[in-house]
Amino acid sequence: MFQLDEIQKRLIAEVAGLHKVPIGAYNFRANSQLAGRQNTANIEITSKADGTGIDIHIKPNTKNESVHIPVVLSASGLTETVYNDFYIGENCDVVIVAGCGIDNCGSANSEHDGVHRFFVGKNSKVKYVEKHYGSGNGTGKRILNPVTEVTMNDDSFMEMEMVQIKGVDSTNRTTTAELSGGAKLIVRERLMTHGEQNAYSAYKIILNGENSAADVVSRGVARNKSFQKLDLCIVGNAACNGHTECDSIIMDEGKILAVPSLEANNVNAMLVHEAAIGKIAGEQIIKLMTLGLTESEAEEQIINGFLK
Repeated sequence: MFQLDEIQKRLIAEVAGLHKVPIGAYNFRANSQLAGRQNTANIEITSKADGTGIDIHIKPNTKNESVHIPVVLSASGLTETVYNDFYIGENCDVVIVAGCGIDNCGSANSEHDGVHRFFVGKNSKVKYVEKHYGSGNGTGKRILNPVTEVTMNDDSFMEMEMVQIKGVDSTNRTTTAELSGGAKLIVRERLMTHGEQNAYSAYKIILNGENSAADVVSRGVARNKSFQKLDLCIVGNAACNGHTECDSIIMDEGKILAVPSLEANNVNAMLVHEAAIGKIAGEQIIKLMTLGLTESEAEEQIINGFLK
């Protein structure tokens, strides 16, 4: 895969599911440098003039096409902030796959801060997948601070899959969205921390248009001495529907703080929040152990199923 070494190829596979050059548009970034790019007739990727990121323009009526924009860091001590803007025309149906993988075998911290801004045209449908992953046996930390800003026009639809399940020492995730009439946003977040890792995840979804809707579900597992904090906020400014849900498993000496927030500014705003934090039920483990699994294997099976 062009200008990537074996470690970088492994990171690409982890965060983007790619084992070869993808069909469609892509932009690969490795150790703060462009590692490969391809445009299509309907999707154009260009570098920002100041070198801080890329612009992705998707033409109206583009259907069944994809964009892959993974980032990998394999050199210890790198710190970068990248701004990527997505302009999605009307009546599109596209898949966008992002994500960042850091392999740090050194003593200095490595950090990637990515700011992704989406402008979704009328009647368009977007699936966005963002995965974060860390590896390496160095003492330097692997730090990821993603920012996602979404503006959705009338009757658009966006599904976001946000995943972080291994190796990230510190993360501060911030997601904001504003929805016009008839727009719908679905978010599915999966997060696991271990060791002494810290993860902060904040969502603020503003439903401005009539019949706009949002469904935000976060599932987290805090193991060892790790800490997670989740802020979920939905603001209803019109006749709309909003739902948030936080389900978390706490293990060992882990800590979890969930802060739900609902703000209704219209008499026809229907907003609901659900939350649950608890340990793995003993009867679940016992049931799996009767099938031949050890206690630790039973725990792993339960966690894997919970985070699917």
